[in-house]
Amino acid sequence: MSFGADLLVEEAPGEASFDLVSSKEIVARSPMQLFWRRFRSDRVAMVSLCFIVVLIFVAIFAGPIVSLLGVTGPNQPNNSCPGPASQCALDIFGQPTGPSSLHPFGVDELGRDVLARVIYGARISLEVAFIATGIAVLIGVTLGTIAGFFRGWVDSLLSRFMDVVLAFPVLLFAIGLASACALGKGCLGGLITPGPVTLIVVIALASWPYLGRIIRGQVLSIREKEYIESARSLGASNARIMRREILPNLVAPIIVYTSLILPTNILFEAALSFLGVGVQPPTASWGQMIADASPIFNTAWWYMVFPGAALVLTVLAFNLVGDGLQDALNPRAGR
Repeated sequence: MSFGADLLVEEAPGEASFDLVSSKEIVARSPMQLFWRRFRSDRVAMVSLCFIVVLIFVAIFAGPIVSLLGVTGPNQPNNSCPGPASQCALDIFGQPTGPSSLHPFGVDELGRDVLARVIYGARISLEVAFIATGIAVLIGVTLGTIAGFFRGWVDSLLSRFMDVVLAFPVLLFAIGLASACALGKGCLGGLITPGPVTLIVVIALASWPYLGRIIRGQVLSIREKEYIESARSLGASNARIMRREILPNLVAPIIVYTSLILPTNILFEAALSFLGVGVQPPTASWGQMIADASPIFNTAWWYMVFPGAALVLTVLAFNLVGDGLQDALNPRAGR
């Protein structure tokens, strides 16, 4: 009885709960911590991000990975068959063989290992897409910020220029450029030839207006905020206001729309390579592999399925990560 009475006296109603609440320390979270908390709760985006990280690792270390897997190089044909029939890359009729222990993804019509070509094709796709997207983001953010900040005739001139670029038939231009510069030493003394450089220029030319228009709209809204007026009243120059006040507030939309432009540029590179405008043989490219597999798809399905699956999974992963970034960077998100 006395133990129970003492317990009731020590834990008066509301007293223990008040001590428990008051003993907890309230810790504020930074914007980066809030972003990471929202993003990691999206399991689909996290799985997609892990896939992209693995893909980038495979693309960077393509050579050692191909050697570790024990398959032949991406450009190494295997037409001859000195060994047993089970180890032949081509059958007795000279046709490519399907997936096997020596060639997990099969071989193409020249006896080249499809797995090695898919791995090296990831390097080309990511390299072209990342460089072209970086150039497009640099041009789009610069011109979009200038157009939205200064408005007036500057905005009209740059906006009409964006409209002209958006209306320009970039795909037809790339096909014509590659056809005209494919012979001899190319165009402009060899400066323009079908290959990765031309791909990067064409993709960047087609991508930057989309981001430029988005950034222009964001800057038109930001420039009317009170802190911009305060900076201007303190004598800050236009360049300082754009660099120190406006650009930091554009980080979130830049990250989101860059992640959404990247998969589009990967598809663009594959489409141009499919049409023969992009990477030239014997360099491996997913789009070129799909184009080469079209005539023999009925007898060698693996030559189209595996590079096509790699292209679909890569584009899907980037899109899912972009959606996750958009939700995580949204300040109205309730998670």
